[in-house]
Amino acid sequence: MYDYRAPRREFEFVLHEVLEAERVLARLGREDIGRELIDSVIDEGAKFAETVLSPINWRGDWDGARYDNGAVAAPEGFKAAYQQFCRDGWAGMAATPDYGGQGLPAIAHIPVGEMLCSAAMAWRMASGLSEGAVLALTKHGSDALKARFLEKLVRGEWTGTMCLTEPQAGTDLGILRTRAEPASDGSFRITGTKIFISWGEHDLTENIVHLVLARLPDAAPGTRGISLFLVPKRLDGQPNGVHCDSIEHKMGIHGSPTCVLSFDAAQGWMIGQPGGGLACMFTMMNHARLGVGLQGLGLSERALQASVRYAFERLQGRSARGPVARDKAADPIIAHADVRRMVMTQKALTEGQRMLAYYTYMLEDVERLAGDAEERARASQLVAFLVPIVKSLLTDSGMENASLAVQVHGGSGFIRETGVEQYLRDAKIACIYEGTNGIQALDFLGRKVLMNGGATLKVLAAEIAQTLAGELPAALKPWAAALTAKIEEWAQLTRQVGERVAQDPEELGAVAVDYLNFGGYVLLGWAWLRMARVASAKLAAGTPEKAYYEGKLAAAAFYFERLLPRTLSCAASVRAGGATLPTLTPEHYVA
Repeated sequence: MYDYRAPRREFEFVLHEVLEAERVLARLGREDIGRELIDSVIDEGAKFAETVLSPINWRGDWDGARYDNGAVAAPEGFKAAYQQFCRDGWAGMAATPDYGGQGLPAIAHIPVGEMLCSAAMAWRMASGLSEGAVLALTKHGSDALKARFLEKLVRGEWTGTMCLTEPQAGTDLGILRTRAEPASDGSFRITGTKIFISWGEHDLTENIVHLVLARLPDAAPGTRGISLFLVPKRLDGQPNGVHCDSIEHKMGIHGSPTCVLSFDAAQGWMIGQPGGGLACMFTMMNHARLGVGLQGLGLSERALQASVRYAFERLQGRSARGPVARDKAADPIIAHADVRRMVMTQKALTEGQRMLAYYTYMLEDVERLAGDAEERARASQLVAFLVPIVKSLLTDSGMENASLAVQVHGGSGFIRETGVEQYLRDAKIACIYEGTNGIQALDFLGRKVLMNGGATLKVLAAEIAQTLAGELPAALKPWAAALTAKIEEWAQLTRQVGERVAQDPEELGAVAVDYLNFGGYVLLGWAWLRMARVASAKLAAGTPEKAYYEGKLAAAAFYFERLLPRTLSCAASVRAGGATLPTLTPEHYVA
């Protein structure tokens, strides 16, 4: 088992040297959030992740959550860690001070979120869902509901869930059946079954606040008839008709109980307006989708750390260029080119995606805090555009990087004792929940690109053009030229796809994943160009951290020369379109 080490230097590089978080926050009116405060939050978060969470991660996987006649017990150590998390004030990092929160901007607390995902993803899901519930209730709840529930959620005394899926209604929420009957006191009685509810029952806290999608008796069909309700597990200390019927036995995230919940005339209260449930829930879902992208990033970081340690310690064979460790019986496997390929792939993807994710979170701060309405609207537009890319690209890479970690370890990676196979099993769910990555691609291409005629893409392209127009060292100019060409190709693909979708709507689903991945890899190229420019400037100035910045430039070169070319395959698949997806019968697949 590997201990987790918080990548503090990486956080400093992205936040302070590339994104210039302190300057941006000051411009947004948050002069109180300076570099010293941000770094202190990271340092304290790192201590918690390294010393409290990381040691219980393997136990959560091995033991899992336990179900007994409707009650669910979290794995050993999870409850104590959660109680310390709340005592130390982490539960309210992002919440409004009006209800006991710290009101930190996203860019100041997101590194803590990443560290929690790296240290113990299954554990982190409980507090992450609660943060989403707080956000939805803060934005859409009545004053009475806020007064009654928010403070306990913010302090972590109670946790929150998101209850959407039913046995017959997964992605297609328009066919959900859970009912909400009005009561004479203004509340509602909720009846139905929800499945796949993460942390829907547990022993971390005495109460759980469920946000439940349900239908009123006179609701319109489809998604227009869905409303959102707050339904606590307990009311005034008494059971409220919410039962856990079972928990799932899963491929990964064993420490996180995935519950089947029954609501039997449970008392609840509406959040928002009748029929406005999805709009309210999307506040929570978009937060969750970025959070799931952060899970992919956190697992990528942990997989990278394991690969680096093993590759430099494991002795096996000799380098093709001759012995490297002449005083030893064999060379460290990092001496072999193929191992370096795998580790460099992990490094280039992980560090580039951290930059992209943190840029997106910084845009959320602009959306909330900017004084100019036009700037807020532009930031909101860009966040909506980037959410499906962050969710999809970072979770797919979490799988790729975890798989590479297993491969680097060879047979040792395939057995449980090393710990890296857990990262692979945990990572897969992130590609599925909060909207599968295929759904993210459909949303991205259909709603975020084609629905507005590519307007947001043009806004983002203009942002990238500012980087390309800036002063660049000669060594970086070929990368800028490659990125310029990719931006132009992205626009061409958009026009081609738009024309084909207008003729045949199925073309959207046929090309959406490859289209999203094309754009994602282009954006990672932009991230790496920005980071490479900073690294080049530091080296030119004679920095004492020469090796660190040389590593950045090496990873940038690797990205542009070996990973950005993945866009060639993506573009070819987009151009091939739906013609390559014939409708075959079962007989075509049977030998």
